Amino acid sequence: MYGVVTCLVQEHNLRLVLVAGILCFLANLATVSFIGRAREANRAARIIWASVAAGAGGFGIWATHFVAMLAYDPGHAFRFDFALTLVSLGLAFVATFAAAALVLIIPTRSAAAGAGVVFGAGVSCMHFTGMSAIEFAGAIVWDRSLVFVAISAAMFMAPIGFVIALSRGAKVVVLAAGILSLAIICMHFIAMGAATFVPDLSMAIEVGSMSRPLMLSTIVVVSLSLIGSAATAAIVSSRAARSSKASERNFQLLVRGVTDYAIYMLDPAGVVTNWNAGAERAKGYAAKEIIGQSFARFYSRDDQAAGMPELALSTARDSGRFEAEGKRYRKDGTWFWAHVVIQPIRDEDGVLIGYAKITRDITRQKQDSDRIAQVTQNLDLALENMSQGICLFDRHERLILCNGRYREMFKFPKGFVGPGVSYWDIVRKGYEMSYFDPQDALTRAQEHYNRYMSAMRSGQRGIVHRTAGGQTFRIGLNVLTDGGWVSTFEDISEQVRSEEQIAFMARHDSLTELPNRAAFMSHLESEVLHAESSDHRLAVIGIDLNRFKQINDQLGHGVGDAVLKEISRRMLRVIGANQIFARFGGDEFVAAMRYDEIGEVSVLLDRMMSEFNRPMDVEGHRLSTGASMGVALYPNDGQSPEALIANADLAMYRAKGSLSGQVCFYDVEMDEAARDRTKMAKELWVAIEEKQLHLNYQVQKSVPTGEITGYEVLLRWRHPERGLVSPADFIPVAEECGAILPIGEWVLREACREAAGWPVAHKIAVNLSPVQIAHTDMPALVHRVLIETGLKSSRLELEITESSIFSDKQRALHALRAIKALGVSIAIDDFGTGYSSLETLQSFPFDKIKLDRSFLADVDRSEEAKAMVRAILALGQGLRIPVLAEGVETSIQLDILRQEGCHEAQGYLLGRPMPIDKQNLTEAA
Repeated sequence: MYGVVTCLVQEHNLRLVLVAGILCFLANLATVSFIGRAREANRAARIIWASVAAGAGGFGIWATHFVAMLAYDPGHAFRFDFALTLVSLGLAFVATFAAAALVLIIPTRSAAAGAGVVFGAGVSCMHFTGMSAIEFAGAIVWDRSLVFVAISAAMFMAPIGFVIALSRGAKVVVLAAGILSLAIICMHFIAMGAATFVPDLSMAIEVGSMSRPLMLSTIVVVSLSLIGSAATAAIVSSRAARSSKASERNFQLLVRGVTDYAIYMLDPAGVVTNWNAGAERAKGYAAKEIIGQSFARFYSRDDQAAGMPELALSTARDSGRFEAEGKRYRKDGTWFWAHVVIQPIRDEDGVLIGYAKITRDITRQKQDSDRIAQVTQNLDLALENMSQGICLFDRHERLILCNGRYREMFKFPKGFVGPGVSYWDIVRKGYEMSYFDPQDALTRAQEHYNRYMSAMRSGQRGIVHRTAGGQTFRIGLNVLTDGGWVSTFEDISEQVRSEEQIAFMARHDSLTELPNRAAFMSHLESEVLHAESSDHRLAVIGIDLNRFKQINDQLGHGVGDAVLKEISRRMLRVIGANQIFARFGGDEFVAAMRYDEIGEVSVLLDRMMSEFNRPMDVEGHRLSTGASMGVALYPNDGQSPEALIANADLAMYRAKGSLSGQVCFYDVEMDEAARDRTKMAKELWVAIEEKQLHLNYQVQKSVPTGEITGYEVLLRWRHPERGLVSPADFIPVAEECGAILPIGEWVLREACREAAGWPVAHKIAVNLSPVQIAHTDMPALVHRVLIETGLKSSRLELEITESSIFSDKQRALHALRAIKALGVSIAIDDFGTGYSSLETLQSFPFDKIKLDRSFLADVDRSEEAKAMVRAILALGQGLRIPVLAEGVETSIQLDILRQEGCHEAQGYLLGRPMPIDKQNLTEAA
């Protein structure tokens, strides 16, 4: 060891030795620091930092050796072999890198000790390789024992330094660097003490041209630069790492503090490894309860059984992200709707180290979303099921939305009407579908577009559009504040048709569709005005069907309606230009025409009468109605529509009552007769008050015995000016004006009152007018009169004609049944003169049949007349209804009735009508 000290003190430049020591310490300080930095880095970065440690530390260690060699002065000139010098530098690199790699790969104390052995051995190899690179005139003799000591010192102290370097902290780094530096310095100088330079004078060595100070400066500067650069990089990297750690720590604090999101980590198997406050708040688990547990417990049992947790992890692992919404369960078993994101976490080498899982409670958002979806669905459902079409356009006239009803209304092809289509294109397409001529379609489309846009700009709320196919739409317009608009389309085709039908029916007859009274009056007014200002003349024709009532009563209203329709069709074929044919009601018609010569009127009358008389086949019946027509001419017969119609009616009634003709022209006498009827009607209303009415009674007797069975009550009117007025004249007028109602009630009451005071209990027969049955509550009136007068109901017999029933059959039969229920007898009067006598007998249980006087007129001279009487009497016997024959004026007639089994009779032969005070009631009794 003395030789080592002597070598160090006498053969070395101590200043350079100090430089070498400092350089050695810096190199080892850098090596230890770089290895520590590499331990904190990822795998790829570790290799880089190990390489940096090998480069900076290895070069520094080699530079230490070289500087120390330059400090050595054995007293002989020498030089270095370049190749071996490079090999020694490489050995320094390899030894440093191998030791760093070993301690990084296996971060244990044993591995660190092994790394120190590798480092010490490598540094020793570097030293002795560098010594072998020395060339001088002589040879180097080695002391083997000192060589062993040098190598042992390096391999003993280096492991201590590496083991210490496993710990952290600045002092540890300095201590480890110092021990490693001591190991290198001890190895170097002990090895230098083991070397003896023996000169050989026979050899000559040429020394290099580079001076030792320059070489020394170069090596030191390069070494320090390399170490400094590496150290700077290490410092920067260390600060970045600390900053990253601080950021990571702050992020972790932030994550742990987030309460709105459940953020936690999973290991590759799905086990929870950390837990933030948001997770605890959302799922109810504290960190100590859930860390170490599988995240599958957040799923339902069904989802767990279906493998949903594993599927979520595999999806995240394979695709880089798993995102879903669904039910997740809390600790207490309740669930919430969650939005879940799972992302894999991989290390620097791409190895999966776990998953980051973020869960957000979106229950409220889901509920809102569901409500919005439901509202949207309901809105879509409402839009698609609206009876109206609807469209929304933007301010550029582009369609935003429309419903199916709109497309259906206009029959647009599928896929044509959709968002973005302009309103003009829709209009143009619609007209192209409706019109074959492209130019016509374009023109109409442009007109429609202009009208629509003009209406909208002017503030109209809607327009009505009629299509070429006859459909009518009401288009509602609602302009929006942004310039767009909403249009609604309502199909009002049926409404328009109904309104047109209503308008048509308001001016036309519902059965025949002929113009009605209102339409005819309007037409006639305009024709009168035209006639006033021109040379044309005007004829108004009143028409009444002759046999319509009999057809209606006998064959029913259905046949009657069919007859009216056929008549209307025929007349429409007859009527020409400037002519009109209208129905006023029932079988009452009216016509009007312009004419220049009266012959034109005659031609129309002949053509009309020909059609009226021409037979028609209706429901299996061959019928002919005939007609009565009255004509009034403008201006001679009237100068107003009302006067012309009234005078034509007068002429028509004259024609109806005439036996000679079916057409009658108006003359002034007709008007005088009408005025007389009007005057008579007024006089009838006061006839009761002025006691102008009185009753006569005609006796009714039994044909077999001749006994009196009752009296028929007959009304008479003695007018102060007219004298005795025939019932045939005033009864029709009374029925027309309504005076028959109070007159009939007076007759019933007066007859019952008088009969109640008779000394004998004969029946009285009172005639009822059809008007009374149709307009009066006859059962109540009869009941009231019987109570007031005290007449027994069995003594009262009411006579009705067949026409009383047929005017309103149901009402009449109901009234007759109610009267019969009072105990009053009902007789059918004038039997055999109507078309429905047998039907009348079948419809009601009459108490008596009164055979009309017309059957007895020729009974003594005609076998046919006698046969008719015999048939009616047989009918009465078969029905067990007694028959009373009217109009018996001869004994022969009475004998025939007696022979045929007639029950009762009345007539001039048996007694004339006279007041009751002139009847010999006592004799009768």
